[in-house]
Amino acid sequence: MTEGNVASESPVSLESLATLGEGHIAYVKQIRSEDVPGLFPQAPHIAPGLKLFALHAADGTPIMLTDSREAAIANAWSHELQAVSVH
Repeated sequence: MTEGNVASESPVSLESLATLGEGHIAYVKQIRSEDVPGLFPQAPHIAPGLKLFALHAADGTPIMLTDSREAAIANAWSHELQAVSVH
């Protein structure tokens, strides 16, 4: 894209961005077990140093925690959500 092709539309508001994909899109993010208490306060204590996967709604709300990416994606599909990965 060249500078002459940059869209001049107004930027998307934070409120609009937060609801983008709501009810249709979820994202899978790899996390460390040390991050679990902040995202899933109701989860039992998990040993430190583990690689886990969290499924989040489009607005960032945590949905589920698992030890495999495939299980997180399967859970999204079972709730009719399109899963995308976040690195």
